Amino acid sequence: MRRVGTVVRTAGGLAIARGDPGTEAPRIGASVVDESLSTVGRVVDVFGPVGQPYVAVTPGGGVALADLVGGKLYAR
Repeated sequence: MRRVGTVVRTAGGLAIARGDPGTEAPRIGASVVDESLSTVGRVVDVFGPVGQPYVAVTPGGGVALADLVGGKLYAR
């Protein structure tokens, strides 16, 4: 499992996470979990600076986006 980053906001029904400096961006389509290893959704886009990209995650069923803000996400 690799750390995706910290969710900084929600936009257009997506959770936007800021990647950690020096970490490799996850693949589009990768499954995403939170700190309790509960499935959150899938990566749908990676954008921004190469050194610290943003990652857009589409939520799975039953996931409250507002609850993800400030939390850390991980890719499987």
